[in-house]
Amino acid sequence: MTTRRHLILGAASSAAALYAGVFQLRATAATETFEVSYTDAEWRARLSPQQYAVLRQEGTEPAGSSPLNKEHRSGTFSCAACALPLFASTTKFDSGTGWPSFWKPLDKAVATRQDRSFGMVRTEAHCRRCGGHLGHVFDDGPPPTGLRYCMNGLSLSFAPTPA
Repeated sequence: MTTRRHLILGAASSAAALYAGVFQLRATAATETFEVSYTDAEWRARLSPQQYAVLRQEGTEPAGSSPLNKEHRSGTFSCAACALPLFASTTKFDSGTGWPSFWKPLDKAVATRQDRSFGMVRTEAHCRRCGGHLGHVFDDGPPPTGLRYCMNGLSLSFAPTPA
């Protein structure tokens, strides 16, 4: 069975994936509407090419590539596209997967939908305000929720708590 890890490792070996830094999955569901909405051209102007590929085209960054994996300060992780606060640093944990992981989002921050790409059924997580693709949710996380919100670092920004 092909897994996300196989796809990403295979993509990382191609010159195109190394150049782009992400593996393209699929376009965001066009039938949903969100509070923050821009044209495709406006999203491309607001985001880096790598962020656009992840947030707007539901791509995945290579495992271990995000500096946010090593972010351990107190603070808030927000959507890189619309700045909505998504996760408190107190819910971040090292999942060993190579992506920033959290056991719980902030209230009314993250929405989910079923993802049936690549012949698998997964739960995709996106910003509830702009629809930006964040990553996926799995049921192998730590207590108290047992969930792992496996997020792309490119879809997040971090603001430390002021001293």
